[in-house]
Amino acid sequence: MKKKVTAAAAIALFTLSGCSGKDAPEASGPAAGDLLVTTPAAAGELDAATWNLPFGEPASLDPIKAFNYPENTVVANLCEGLMKLESDYSISPNLATKVDTPDDKTYVYTIRDGVKFWDGQAMTVDDVAYSLNRHLDPKEGSYWADGAVSGNIESVKASGDHQVTVKLKKADASFNSYMVTPLGSVIEEKQRKEAGSDFGTPSEKVMCTGPFSVAGWDQGQSITLEKNANYWNTKKQAKTKSLKISFIVDPSAISNALTTGEIDGSYDVPLSAVSSLSGSTSGQLLYGKSLQLVGAIGTGEGPFNDPAVRRALYSGLDREAIAATVFEGTATASRSLVPNNGWSYGADIFGAAREKLPAGKPDLEAAKAEIAKAKIDTSEPIRIAYPSERTFYADIISEMSNVATELGLKIEPVGLPSAKYGAFFSDPAAREGYGAFMTTNYMDVPDPLAYLRTIVGKDGSQNYSGYDNPEINKLLDEAAVITDDAERATKVAQIESLAINDVPWIPVVDPAVRLYLNDRVTGVPASFVYLYYPWAADLGAAAK
Repeated sequence: MKKKVTAAAAIALFTLSGCSGKDAPEASGPAAGDLLVTTPAAAGELDAATWNLPFGEPASLDPIKAFNYPENTVVANLCEGLMKLESDYSISPNLATKVDTPDDKTYVYTIRDGVKFWDGQAMTVDDVAYSLNRHLDPKEGSYWADGAVSGNIESVKASGDHQVTVKLKKADASFNSYMVTPLGSVIEEKQRKEAGSDFGTPSEKVMCTGPFSVAGWDQGQSITLEKNANYWNTKKQAKTKSLKISFIVDPSAISNALTTGEIDGSYDVPLSAVSSLSGSTSGQLLYGKSLQLVGAIGTGEGPFNDPAVRRALYSGLDREAIAATVFEGTATASRSLVPNNGWSYGADIFGAAREKLPAGKPDLEAAKAEIAKAKIDTSEPIRIAYPSERTFYADIISEMSNVATELGLKIEPVGLPSAKYGAFFSDPAAREGYGAFMTTNYMDVPDPLAYLRTIVGKDGSQNYSGYDNPEINKLLDEAAVITDDAERATKVAQIESLAINDVPWIPVVDPAVRLYLNDRVTGVPASFVYLYYPWAADLGAAAK
């Protein structure tokens, strides 16, 4: 049962709990089995609705530039992939009707006939091949370029009237699942080339096949989507004719707009709005199955780069208290680098393996035993960066500092403007002088192999510290060629256990999706699929 406390009370309780666990609140995160996958289906259609993006305005609508919450949440309704991620995390055919794998490095996609772009032009295999090849063209600047997935593509070719063939450099059992992401999104080649450098911007926008087109983009204010009446999938026609998506980021303004009905709904409502929205009489705050993780990413610098220091901080941190207080019971304590239930296969195996990992209660004696093994100069302060406008990170670092003090360490929290903080993910120079930085991270696809590979693989796209464990690297390679789900899950669970022992990241909590809907709308998924699933197409009128 979710524990409801006010934010102020929560912080006070959290501070008093300290790191010992004494008098700490009981774990109150939503039980994984209670988290919603979707909301009640719409009872009717709407002429218009409003939505909000709490993380701000998208920088682009080009799918290859969609790599964060604002862009993905909009683009998911415009541009479709060859495959589709469903609300329950299963994967189904979409613009491709099927995929054949004649060998473990070849994927042959049969392209759906009868699909048209918003302008009425038929989608061709050339459009599909062109769209996938954009990730391989440095001039296109794909945010999905390189890495373990697109960097593993040897070639993409139209191989028949309705076939596109992708050849990989080496086998990867997780490859097809990425066709639900912008890696597999299809755009119209002709419009892309005519738009030039303005493609995806308010002036040129994009041309895709999804259930909504772009009716307008009022820069700095909102984007308006319009129902695609000629959408190929007649069973998934949008139930709302016009959807205005605003970019309000101030928590108080968001809460007020939602409770007054100015905005009909929002994913990821701010934590500071949880208390007020929980008591709303005009709508509901719902909690969904998530693929998110809040934690501290190591940079490879200072005392934090010593595994003994990380293990000590992790062991002493009261993650259950943080889940119950800072997150007001809307999260559960992390016990792995893989978010709870972040898998679409091997549920029994991953679930059992997770239960064997340390729970979220602090163990200060174990922490002291670990810090005694440290080989690095622990007198140097550990500087941890976070985006200053998201104060819950400061609360987490405060608790970590309490643990550090008990262990003879010192932590310096450093709040930064979002623009400067954002550079931590792309610019090594921005990370210089910091031992770690806080993040709310998410899995691109519900596959622990794919996610762990980015964090603990030697060349992982999110391995910012240069973490290199030969045993893990070997197991990652072995798991990538296993096509049997149960066998692969068993191998990946081994990696999961080894990784949490070294904690290259310190996972803190697994937050639930926080979805608010006012009483007049319903139908959207509640799970964390809205970055890649056309959630707005399901939005419609609630039953009266």
